Amino acid sequence: MIDGLAEWIQIFLLSMIPGLESRYVVPLVGIHEFGWTWWQAFPIAIAGNMILVPVILRFFKKVELFLRRLPKWKKAMEWGFPIIRHRANDKITTYETAALLFFVAIPLPFTGAGLGSLIAVLFDLPFSRSLLMIFIGVVISTVATTSIYLTGSLVI
Repeated sequence: MIDGLAEWIQIFLLSMIPGLESRYVVPLVGIHEFGWTWWQAFPIAIAGNMILVPVILRFFKKVELFLRRLPKWKKAMEWGFPIIRHRANDKITTYETAALLFFVAIPLPFTGAGLGSLIAVLFDLPFSRSLLMIFIGVVISTVATTSIYLTGSLVI
């Protein structure tokens, strides 16, 4: 894919991209593109997917306060955060961190670790429980998409 860059680094970096994350990088890049087995690509992709989660959980509030000083960022946050809060409010207030697991585990766009972390911060959920639930959700979603890919490749 990227000439001169080791395959494992590509898997790691691509897994950090919201929307792609480990759930699509393992089957499409690790297995299909590079010819790796799932168990070779899986831990690298999960690590890449999870590396920013603790940073977001710990420091996003401080970054948010800084960015709110800039008019365009303030406007974007005043527009986007209420939408996120409204969409997640019922589930988060009822199920708290368990809702994060289900949210992140669904392998659809905009349901990954990054947005799950943002939801945890916006709802002031506990750090360690949020981190654990997001991790489990990332693993479940990656297992699901990889299993579907491997099953499809056996059938076709």
